[in-house]
Amino acid sequence: MKALIASGGHGSRLRPITHTQNKHLIPIANKPILFYAIENALNAGISEIAIVYNAETNEVPEYIGDGTERWGIKLTYIPQEKPGGLAQVVLLAEDFVGDDKFVFYLGDNMVVGGLEKYKDEFLKSDANCWLTLSKVPDPQRFGVPEIKDGKIISIEEKPKNPKSDFAVTGMYFYDKNIFKACKSIKPSERGELEISDAHQYLIDNGFSIGYSEITGWWKDTGKPLDLLEANRLVLDNIISTTNGKIDDKSTVSGKVIIEEGAIIKNSVIRGPSIIGKNCLIEDCYIGPYSAIGNETEIKNSEVEYSIILRNCKIKNVGIRIEGSILGNDVEIVEAKGTPRVHRFFIGDNSRVEVV
Repeated sequence: MKALIASGGHGSRLRPITHTQNKHLIPIANKPILFYAIENALNAGISEIAIVYNAETNEVPEYIGDGTERWGIKLTYIPQEKPGGLAQVVLLAEDFVGDDKFVFYLGDNMVVGGLEKYKDEFLKSDANCWLTLSKVPDPQRFGVPEIKDGKIISIEEKPKNPKSDFAVTGMYFYDKNIFKACKSIKPSERGELEISDAHQYLIDNGFSIGYSEITGWWKDTGKPLDLLEANRLVLDNIISTTNGKIDDKSTVSGKVIIEEGAIIKNSVIRGPSIIGKNCLIEDCYIGPYSAIGNETEIKNSEVEYSIILRNCKIKNVGIRIEGSILGNDVEIVEAKGTPRVHRFFIGDNSRVEVV
């Protein structure tokens, strides 16, 4: 069995961070989201993996590399010249997949427990397609199945009036018939080949579609709050390790990872949280569900339930930073001089709350 991972898309709902960084490379608990997808495939016993990426930039293949050093496998990269929908992504991989069964995994999705359970259920069935479903409060954001007598009888993409409270998650299992389905559909009103239309083609033409319900947590990390929630869920399951230095005036409690080169001075660190490599945390409170990226310096400030990317500087901030996401190389510092003012240089789609 093979794996196809999608890493295209512009991440418009995560701007301004995605103006300068592929959304699949945003870290959750200091590890890029895309790494979780690759490692889930490997943990399910799948070692032939292809990644479809946006051909406008080589950011993904350059960042991840060929897979040999980190995972001991050879990754295949497939460029997507122009966004055209998830069914188009599947078609791009037809030569890679051949006649094998495969999992199509959206690289910005995260699921507890990985893929193995669902892979095994698919392989034991006689289904041509196996979908994973999750109950969500806002199904209109997703492909939504209509289920009758335990069978999926229809699927609609982003419906105004959903026929169930299930979302089709970004983990799809297929045999080669999916290629026929994707070639048989027409672009939607938004000009894309919708994967939901390919699923409906399979249903309408007598192919077998099975499904599993995800009873644990699943996240489509398409919005800032989803990133924070995924970060919380991952941090809940970390194992404490300390490879940095903690002075005797500091207190570390709960599940905390302190990575190599990090220095903690006169600070309180409460887990679950992670402090990245070569960070300096001094005279600070770092609260639960915080992920502090590599090379970041925080002094005389408080951070909780936040994702701070690499090379940031937070100094002398008089109010706790909470529920926040800071991109790479961000500085939040105390203003100097007179008059005392706020100064902002803010990208598109940002939000700042000032008290």
